[in-house]
Amino acid sequence: MAENESILAPLFSQTSPIDAARWSVDPYDADKRARGTLLLANAPFGGGEPYLRIYRQHLSDQAPLVRAVAARALGMHGTSADAELLLPVTTDAHAAARFEAVRALQRLHNPRVVPRLLELLRPDKEADPAIRAEAACALGQYAEPRVLDALIAALADDNLLVVANAHESLVTLTGREGTDEDRREWATWARHTREPFAGRREYVYPVFNRDKRWLDYLPFMPPVPNEVPGRPHGMPG
Repeated sequence: MAENESILAPLFSQTSPIDAARWSVDPYDADKRARGTLLLANAPFGGGEPYLRIYRQHLSDQAPLVRAVAARALGMHGTSADAELLLPVTTDAHAAARFEAVRALQRLHNPRVVPRLLELLRPDKEADPAIRAEAACALGQYAEPRVLDALIAALADDNLLVVANAHESLVTLTGREGTDEDRREWATWARHTREPFAGRREYVYPVFNRDKRWLDYLPFMPPVPNEVPGRPHGMPG
């Protein structure tokens, strides 16, 4: 997902909030819309209602990079209802937009998105393994038999990241300790377990974290955008 990472890196440290807001709605320059929207999303005030309206409108922007940034912004600041607005972006022709929409669904809890996440877990429905892996992670929120079955099936995926994320979600949903990624073992356990979610653990969405590099110590560089893990918006206590 190199394209996704290069587009969404927060490199714009010297832009004022007013300029960022203007860029985010520039009707002529998609690059400015994407940059401005990202700056707003990363700002302390980025969850304000005026900015949420911009993010929601940008989900249908003609530029795929703007759609990708808007999906990320809603994942950071949106509500449970916004999860359904992200569903059309999960079918986007551009992988970067799909990736950001699916990753945003890790942070917004809404059972109505489960059918789409289950589709995205299947290689015949989503060819990009990075997106399948994000869907496997998002499904760790939903303690449903169909989710359990789909995650067990995903242990046979050809991609190791998909398998690892599916296994991690299975551990979160069931609380099973010391388990490996053997699909047959999981399937046998599920068939013979009356209450598979009895040991369920709390779901916490994954976050971005890295140590400072030498460049980060320069005075004009923005702070490292490390995040704090948390519960998805709208997830029951």
